[in-house]
Amino acid sequence: MCTFSQKTRHLIVLAKEGDPSALNQLYSVYAEKIRWMVRFRMGKEIRSQLESMDIVQDALIYVLNRLDNFTFTNEGEFVRWLSKIVENELRCSLRKLHADKRDIRKEVRLDKDKRTTEGGHLGFNEPIQNTTPSMVLSRKEDLVKLEKAMNRLKPEYREAIVLTKIDGLSYQEIGQKIGKSSDAARMLTTRAMAELTIIFRKL
Repeated sequence: MCTFSQKTRHLIVLAKEGDPSALNQLYSVYAEKIRWMVRFRMGKEIRSQLESMDIVQDALIYVLNRLDNFTFTNEGEFVRWLSKIVENELRCSLRKLHADKRDIRKEVRLDKDKRTTEGGHLGFNEPIQNTTPSMVLSRKEDLVKLEKAMNRLKPEYREAIVLTKIDGLSYQEIGQKIGKSSDAARMLTTRAMAELTIIFRKL
């Protein structure tokens, strides 16, 4: 039986060979996920000034035109590659805003140094109740409510959740990114998820 990862690998091979239907299938699989990746990385003020679907389209066009530069090893690596491109698109869009003299630096702080995941799910391995933010993400339900809850978190909590639950990084990788030990990264993520769950359930 063909796994999701194997199907993605097959689509990438076909896309590299110039199969337009493979490109369309990759787009249909990843577009919605990337859109939410973009939105979770944007603050409320940035979202009011940038149309996230434009960024998604730009990012995916960039990806699909550069598949020859990507060697598929597993689903997670493909997702992380996608996320780097999305982050670059965000930064480019912000630079364009600044070039247009829309200086939003005093209005917002874009979370920095983050990356992502995909497949039709966000890759949660631990058992969780169906009312928690993690389960909502994995089912792709009630994402607007989850987005509101994420907006209420302090920046370090938001970053920890994005890095673990969306980008799929290990605690060791997160620790290296934020300058903490893997145990400290694990504790930070645990506190962040607890806080997010409380906020989410109150909405």
